[in-house]
Amino acid sequence: MAGQQQCKYAEILLSCIEEKYFEEEVVLGYHAFARVVSGQMKVIQADKTSIFNPGDTLLFPSNQLSTLIKNPKDGLPYKAVVISLTPQRLREFYSKNTFGSIKPETHKIRTFDKHPLLDSFFASLVPYFDLESELPEKLVTVKIEEALTILRTIDQTVDNFLIDFSQSDKINLVDFMEKNYMLNMTMENFGQLSGRSLTTFKRDFKKHSILHPKSGSLKKG
Repeated sequence: MAGQQQCKYAEILLSCIEEKYFEEEVVLGYHAFARVVSGQMKVIQADKTSIFNPGDTLLFPSNQLSTLIKNPKDGLPYKAVVISLTPQRLREFYSKNTFGSIKPETHKIRTFDKHPLLDSFFASLVPYFDLESELPEKLVTVKIEEALTILRTIDQTVDNFLIDFSQSDKINLVDFMEKNYMLNMTMENFGQLSGRSLTTFKRDFKKHSILHPKSGSLKKG
């Protein structure tokens, strides 16, 4: 078998390549937070080639065509712990955590220096792959929220990377606002979390006539 992926929990997985060489082209529909445990990964994109070795931690952007080449190294197979940061998870997290104005940017792979928070986080995940039963959903949620909290702690600009739903389908605004209208959040922030610009959010908001009598917490962006 050229490659294996232990994917018991879908959003938290251990990617393992046992043979000498494995290559695939991917376009992820979500951001991925990853730590290379052993082996080596080369990422080839249109404008850059990056190489990641054991101990390297990266944040991989969604919706970008990349060629991934994974190889064993130093007698060990390629292994990496990967956390899927789906738009739904990100919206849920940011609906409960404050954030400022988001500055548009060109998303490229972000790498992080060695940090005790990163080391302890990824070390805490490895034993989960030995479980015979499925990891409880609440624990998956806790670990993803922990990952996002750590990222925001060590990278003060990471919100610009994570809160960008412009390339994903706009979510149903009625459902989103019915669940979140009580949050003390600006219209600009509501727009960003729903995958809309401020202008589009105001237009869609008005079109659907969903302004709830109790939604006075909505503030101008």
